Amino acid sequence: MSNFTHFNEEGRAKMVDISDKKETVRNAIAHSSIQVNQEIHQKIVDHDFKKGDVLGVAQVAGIMAAKQTSSIIPMCHPIPISSVNISFTWKEMSEAAYELHITAEVKTKGSTGVEMEALTAATATALCVYDMCKSVDKGMIIGQTYLLHKSGGKNGDFHRDHL
Repeated sequence: MSNFTHFNEEGRAKMVDISDKKETVRNAIAHSSIQVNQEIHQKIVDHDFKKGDVLGVAQVAGIMAAKQTSSIIPMCHPIPISSVNISFTWKEMSEAAYELHITAEVKTKGSTGVEMEALTAATATALCVYDMCKSVDKGMIIGQTYLLHKSGGKNGDFHRDHL
């Protein structure tokens, strides 16, 4: 168990002590996606949902999720977040299917990283799109969620070249 930082000497869960870690600027970028049918794609693009602007609401949900990460991930430290940005791009899979790519970038200046906040933001954004569009089609597929990039901290930078 000595290789796992979230366990104490008794093998029980603990929050890692970051009191001696150096404060640095930290950044993380995560990706998620959701596949939708043509009708949902068109309704999102045309802002034609009774619940409102799907991407606008999902963007706010992602930002809120990043700020609440320590409330839902037990060993995550509550941290002051400097910035959260959620962006979207569409990819046409076929005439009948589209994939919404979600990128969540989170920044802080602190003693621990923001990977979990970025991953949580990307996931919550996809979940919100699903929630707002499920009345049209419950067959949407939330895709892989993964870390694209992280910088800052003693473990150095990480950049995913491809999946």
